[in-house]
Amino acid sequence: MASSLFMSHSEVPAETTPDPRRSALVASLRSRYAAAEQREDAAAKQALFQEAVYLCILPEEFMPPA
Repeated sequence: MASSLFMSHSEVPAETTPDPRRSALVASLRSRYAAAEQREDAAAKQALFQEAVYLCILPEEFMPPA
């Protein structure tokens, strides 16, 4: 059985197709992290890191560059 050189839309790996929900989650984390930084709220930042881990989002994706 010959395989096609092209993948159907359903066969495209998730990493290659942008997920609008993920983009919204990262934007939300970024906004809330900035607000926690401004308030110097360590507990809020810790909670955001925990949420990011739950969502499989790396801190580098929502934290500003050092």
